[in-house]
Amino acid sequence: MLQYLVIILDDTSVAYCHADNPLEERNLMPLETLKKGILFGMKQNLMIQYVFPDYALPEEYASIIESIDNVKIYPIGKKPDTGLNDESEADVEVAMDIPENVDAQNLVLRLSFSEMLKQKDEIVKLFAQGKRINLCITDVEQFADEQIEAYKQVLNEWNTALLDLYKQGQSPQFNLLTDRMMLEKMHNCEAGVSNITLAPNGKFYLCPAFYYDERMQVFNQMNHHQPSSDNSVGDLEKGLDIPNPQLLKLNYAPLCRKCDAYQCRRCLWLNRKLTWDLNTPSHQQCVMAHIERNASRDLLNDIRKVGEFMPEINIKEIDYLDPFDVRKEF
Repeated sequence: MLQYLVIILDDTSVAYCHADNPLEERNLMPLETLKKGILFGMKQNLMIQYVFPDYALPEEYASIIESIDNVKIYPIGKKPDTGLNDESEADVEVAMDIPENVDAQNLVLRLSFSEMLKQKDEIVKLFAQGKRINLCITDVEQFADEQIEAYKQVLNEWNTALLDLYKQGQSPQFNLLTDRMMLEKMHNCEAGVSNITLAPNGKFYLCPAFYYDERMQVFNQMNHHQPSSDNSVGDLEKGLDIPNPQLLKLNYAPLCRKCDAYQCRRCLWLNRKLTWDLNTPSHQQCVMAHIERNASRDLLNDIRKVGEFMPEINIKEIDYLDPFDVRKEF
C-alpha cells in the first residue's frame, strides 16, 4: 500500500540514493502540476516528500509547499526557506562530501566506494553528532569480490567507534550497521510499493532514477539510448498504471523473501540495470548487504557483552554472502 509521494520539484533536484542526477538544466515543476500532485497525495493519504534543487524557489511556491505536512530533502547547507522556522526531525540533508555541519536530523552521505575508504575516519566523527547517518554508496555496480575484505575491515573499524558510543550511553544511528540490529523484517526501498515519484512533467515514476534515465534517453539495462524511451507509470490525469505491480513486491522475489539481510535496499533501479529484472538484486547488492548484516551481528553481540540490548533480535550466523550460492536452502 502506498504511503509516500516523492515530488521532484525541479530536474536539477538533489539525488539522494544510488543513482546520480545527470540533469543540469533547470526545469521547475509548474505550480498547477504541484497543486495537482499535492491533491493526489491528500486523496491517497500519502506523506509528501519534496526533493529540492540547490537554488531558492520562487516565493509563490512556499505557501503551496507548506499547504500539507511534508518532509524536505535538500542539498547540504541549502535548507529551503518556506517562511516557516520549524525544525522537522524528518527533514533530510544530502551531501557528496563529509560536511562540517549538519542542520537536519538526517544526513544522506553519497560517496563512491573508494571515497568512502579514503574518508572513513571523517565519517566516524559524524557518529557522535546525534544525527541519523545514511551512507549511500554510489557505484555499487562496480563492487568486485576483491573488495570484500576491504569492506569488512572498514565496517569492523566503524563497529569499534559505534560500540564506544553505546558504552557512553549514546544511541548512534548509522544505516549500514545499526539498522539491521533493530529490524525483524525486511525494510527495503519499496519503490512502486510504498512510495511513488512525481516528476516535473506531471508523470509518475517508480523512483527518481527512472525519470533521470528517461530524460537522458537511457532505454535499457545496457545503457542503450532511444529517443522514445518512457519509464513513466501513469500521470496526474489518468492516475497510476504500474504494469504487473505484484512483481515489485517481496512475496514475488524468491530469494529476497527468505533473506534476513533486512537492511538491504533492494534498489529496483540497480536491479533492472544489473540483472534485467526489477525484483532480483544483483550479486553486488547481495554481497554488500550480507557483509553489512554480518557486521551488524558482530556489533549487536559486542553491545550485549556490555549490557542487555534488543533481546528480541536474533541475527544467526551464516556461511555465505550471496543467497544465490545456496539457493537450494531457500
